Amino acid sequence: MLKRELKINGKSFMIWTSILVLLFLIVALIYPSIMNHDNIQMMDEFMKLFPEEILKAFNMDISSIDSFYGWLKTEGFVFVLLITGVYASILGSNLLVKEEDDKTIEYLNSLPITRNHILSSKIVCGTIYIVLMVVMVGIFNYILLRLSGDFNEKQYLLLSITPLFSSLPLFVLNLFLSTFTHKTKKMLGISLGIVFISYFLQILSEINEVTEFLKYFTVYTLADIRHVITNVELQVSFVVISLVITLLFGIGTYIRYNKKELV
Repeated sequence: MLKRELKINGKSFMIWTSILVLLFLIVALIYPSIMNHDNIQMMDEFMKLFPEEILKAFNMDISSIDSFYGWLKTEGFVFVLLITGVYASILGSNLLVKEEDDKTIEYLNSLPITRNHILSSKIVCGTIYIVLMVVMVGIFNYILLRLSGDFNEKQYLLLSITPLFSSLPLFVLNLFLSTFTHKTKKMLGISLGIVFISYFLQILSEINEVTEFLKYFTVYTLADIRHVITNVELQVSFVVISLVITLLFGIGTYIRYNKKELV
């Protein structure tokens, strides 16, 4: 069953991973040519025009974009968080509902396997692909950084795994929500909405103290890149919360899926 799931979802995994890899390859190739001494000075002056809150939202107040590694710590990891989050959300929203939309659930129900077995294979498949995406992108960027210049290896290795702490909860959250519907189109809109609203709330929460409370309503708080950049360590409490959220929604999915009327 797991082999079937890995085969069915392998193509989309390769497409999403290739998008990230290609993005970083292009930036790594062109960055040295556009960031010469004069351009760096001009960029630093340009950055001073932005409000401190905006710079803080993209970590530009604690990291310069004068190198490929500096760009990674600011805009680069924004792309990683968003794309892995979108991929994880779409994967979670489709794994179960697509079987009903395509009517293949009738075939699965005819097999001598339980619903828990079906669900477990899908959860394991999704987890494998999400972890694999983060690891592959992390390794690829590590190679680029080794070729491009000096960087803090420990800091980078910690940064490279932070997307897991937002993408895995997004995956199981959307998997759980998909047990309340039978249509993939409806779930697609919901899953994308959750990702972008969640990230928007994260940005708003970092603007000032008035909006700081919004960080409690977004999973992107758990992927605390800023903390890793400044302290070169993971925020253990956020890692634990991420695992707890993933576990709770995972359990909820098993309960809901066993009660759901399949079409």
